[in-house]
Amino acid sequence: MRILVTGKDGQVARCLADRAANHPDLELVFAARAGTDILLDLVQFETVREAVRTVRPDVIINAAAYTNVDQAEDEPELAMQINGIAPGILAEEAAGCGAKIIQVSTDYVFDGTLDRPYQPDDAVNPIGVYGRTKLAGEEAVRSASADHVIVRTAWVYSPYGRNFLKTMLRLAETRNEITVVDDQFGNPTSALDIANRLLTIADRWRSDGKTGLGQIYHLAGSDETSWCGFARAIFAESARRGGPSADVTAITTADYPTKAVRPANSRLDCGKLVRDFGLVAPKLETSLAEVFDALGKLSSS
Repeated sequence: MRILVTGKDGQVARCLADRAANHPDLELVFAARAGTDILLDLVQFETVREAVRTVRPDVIINAAAYTNVDQAEDEPELAMQINGIAPGILAEEAAGCGAKIIQVSTDYVFDGTLDRPYQPDDAVNPIGVYGRTKLAGEEAVRSASADHVIVRTAWVYSPYGRNFLKTMLRLAETRNEITVVDDQFGNPTSALDIANRLLTIADRWRSDGKTGLGQIYHLAGSDETSWCGFARAIFAESARRGGPSADVTAITTADYPTKAVRPANSRLDCGKLVRDFGLVAPKLETSLAEVFDALGKLSSS
């Protein structure tokens, strides 16, 4: 089975490359703006069409996105091109060559006002540009292809790129105390776990070809915490390994204003993914340890 992955350097794309060896029957072909044999630029729509027509994949995983939540408030048109319009073109091309498409989406499609974890069929109501563009991408994929799966995730961290875990470790190298928001809640999710589960979904299609098609799933870590709680878990693991650590002081969202409003509740209920695919997320400490292991290998290479 041939899988076209959009992007190359993002957290999910790089983790898909790492996990590919665990799925020997899947051939991953990466397409990006640079550094790959196949050119794919999500703001140059003809390259999107040409990439799909060249690769002729069985599955497309759209792992590329505009993810700078605050900057999106200043660049709504660019964010919409990448997150809202390009996924629909990918889905059109997927339908044209008989491929399935997995669209990776986000907790930001919700407004965060529920007092429980969000289920896939809960009402969406994005409160910022980033969330609105990602929701537009979901809708575009849904309209263009029946053979799609939309996978929402949240609070992504990994050994790669810029993310909360790496920011905390960098700050702890020069600070003894760090203030972190304690009134936003979610499920920290390792991109290594995301990649493994996305490839498992694709692997399932080799045998039955249809599980989950047309559905929305939530794919996130199994543990719920605040950003403050996540920071403390990161430093506990880092300290255990002799790495940088800091005391964490809890603050409120009001104490740390940002250009884009964040959902107060980003918790995602992943029960549907468990029921349909049997994919249970590891515990936070397990996923954290794996990411730290990978960071150690990268630093020593």
